[in-house]
Amino acid sequence: MSTTDRVASRVSLAEAQALFAPQVTYLDTASAGLPPSTVTMALEQALAEWAAGRATPHGYDAAVTEARARFARLVGVDAEDVAVGAQTSVFSGQVAASLPPDAEVVAAEEDFTSVLFPFLARQGARVRLVPLSRVADAVSTRTALVAVSAVQSADGAVADLDAIAQAAAACGARTYIDVTQACGWLPFDASRFDYVVCSAYKWLLCPRGAAFLYVRPSRRDELPPVNACWYAGEDVWSSVYGGPLRLASSARRFDVSPAWLAWAGAVPALRLIDQVGVETIYGYDVALANRFRAGLGLPPGESAIVSVKGVPAGTCDRLRAAGIRTSVRAGCLRVSFHLYNTPADVDQVLAALA
Repeated sequence: MSTTDRVASRVSLAEAQALFAPQVTYLDTASAGLPPSTVTMALEQALAEWAAGRATPHGYDAAVTEARARFARLVGVDAEDVAVGAQTSVFSGQVAASLPPDAEVVAAEEDFTSVLFPFLARQGARVRLVPLSRVADAVSTRTALVAVSAVQSADGAVADLDAIAQAAAACGARTYIDVTQACGWLPFDASRFDYVVCSAYKWLLCPRGAAFLYVRPSRRDELPPVNACWYAGEDVWSSVYGGPLRLASSARRFDVSPAWLAWAGAVPALRLIDQVGVETIYGYDVALANRFRAGLGLPPGESAIVSVKGVPAGTCDRLRAAGIRTSVRAGCLRVSFHLYNTPADVDQVLAALA
């Protein structure tokens, strides 16, 4: 898509909000995003095609290709450097398998376990868990890899990605960044890092079952294709039987066979995020979160996720009964704001908490 096409297809926040119809006050995108009507219509059409016997495996290739390209554009990289799959933990395991014996991995001690477990399970690896604020400082010439989420799932803390990138580069360490809780609201340049993973069912509004892996081109040959499958072949539909190994020369060699229906819904979701613009969404989401923080007497922050400590037990259930959807993580109330939310949503949850 050219720059002219992108400008012509811009969608305002108001136009985007008209595509959503939640029946509750939904403040839990950090658990799962809501689909716009364009996604539900695409899924309904895909289901109808399947039920009618008209769907074919080949027919989903166009959706996977477009989704790959749209994600690549959102994070500022080439589509040929992006692999597709279903879960980030699969990609984490792939990166863990690339580590040499006795490799040191620096990670945030409070991070989501889909980031941590594959490296903790890697035989021989030495995983140093430190507070998020100390990740960059913990990197040394002994460090083989820094693995961290750009935004923490539990409390929305935003990692100092500039400091981490600089520390890793200075020490010759590779970087692995999980942007599942960031991509879709936080502007992010994946090309600064070696590996970037994203499950798209949260802030990118896709059905669960769509995930991405960016691999820096210079690191491509260092990553073993431990999940090699027919879909990772240079020519997919001539790679379904027999040897020899003939994987794609691009990052498609790391593809995992796609969950078809998820990708039918992923295309309109990613299209909408692109049309509204991540910079626009960032400003809007963080403004809502800071309106909420101000209402609680908290200082402003830089995240679309707010963690509230010290709330009485049962608060989340009480909010749910009032038609407000939130979640509890790490013993705190977690409230998250996205493009379909409004200032009225913020005021409603503040009133319910008062």
